Amino acid sequence: MEIAYHKEKFIEEKFIEEKFIEMVLHVARRLQDQPSGGATKLNKVLFFAEFTHMRRHAQAISGCEFQKLKHGPAPRQMLPVREKLIESGDAELVSEDFLGRQQHRLVPLREADLEVFAEHELETIEHVLSRLADMTAARVSELSHSEPGWQLTELGDTIPPAAAFLPYEQVETPTSARLARAVAERYEMETEG
Repeated sequence: MEIAYHKEKFIEEKFIEEKFIEMVLHVARRLQDQPSGGATKLNKVLFFAEFTHMRRHAQAISGCEFQKLKHGPAPRQMLPVREKLIESGDAELVSEDFLGRQQHRLVPLREADLEVFAEHELETIEHVLSRLADMTAARVSELSHSEPGWQLTELGDTIPPAAAFLPYEQVETPTSARLARAVAERYEMETEG
């Protein structure tokens, strides 16, 4: 029953643009020293921060929506927010060569305002950053493909926040199978088997 409560709570989550903007700036700043810290890794860190926080605290950080793209989840609000940051002079977009491929990196031109976050939200963001620090963008993208919400969602569709509670590939119990089917049915996702 606890998952049903969480599931309902997530549906009511509202997007808080100010928090999302500050989270983007903070994460982008922290990725500056990583060779593969471009757009792909930025998107995945944001995804894992939001979904990890939902799993731990039954609430999102910014409430941004994630869509399924070929290389993994990406915030639906990223492009408009990125443009807003560039137009305001708070960030710039730099294209750089990474192993013979173009990488687009958002470079913050101001510090993020971390006062908009609760302590537990910052702890989650920092935890995810440290866990993914040594991974390439390709590896983080591959990791995001193991998320049940990404697997059950069609390309371009929104990954339901409640998918954070779908079970990973593991020993399936009757209860986990029932809960996974209930979430998948509620959000009209296809299931295997």
